[in-house]
Amino acid sequence: MASLEIIVFDVCGIACALHRSAVRELLPLPRLWRPPGLPRPVAGFLNLGGQAVPVLSLAVLFGLEERPSAGEADLYRHLVVLQGRAAPGVHALLVDRVLDVTAVDASRLSAVAQAETLNGCVEAEAAWGGRLVHLLSAERILMAEEQQALAELGRHAQSRLGEWAVPA
Repeated sequence: MASLEIIVFDVCGIACALHRSAVRELLPLPRLWRPPGLPRPVAGFLNLGGQAVPVLSLAVLFGLEERPSAGEADLYRHLVVLQGRAAPGVHALLVDRVLDVTAVDASRLSAVAQAETLNGCVEAEAAWGGRLVHLLSAERILMAEEQQALAELGRHAQSRLGEWAVPA
């Protein structure tokens, strides 16, 4: 029985998950900077060790009701920083809360009808804690054009961040 490690998180009351191998790290929501003119799904940028990391709001990207930022509610929100093929140029996903890092039996995953795949990014469903969890494919959350646009926005943000670097 092969097991699959997943990270379970909440987006507007919907339980979703990603393969653990697609995730670089989990962070509490820091202060993001948001230059004017960003597309709605881009919540802003995170300075992660001198690297400008674009942050995507999954709620906005999936067309779900985005809860207005209420300060205190932000204390419980998390960033899921992606790695590898899942995130060319590294980006992060803003979620309401990371719920668990767990293993599920890969043979017990259920296929999902194409019409119910949230733009093709839900690859399967799994039972977790009495709930149904949508297992997302990190590689398919964004379309190719969106990935290119996000990479360009990231380059601009990195350039801006570099302008503030103090020479050693």
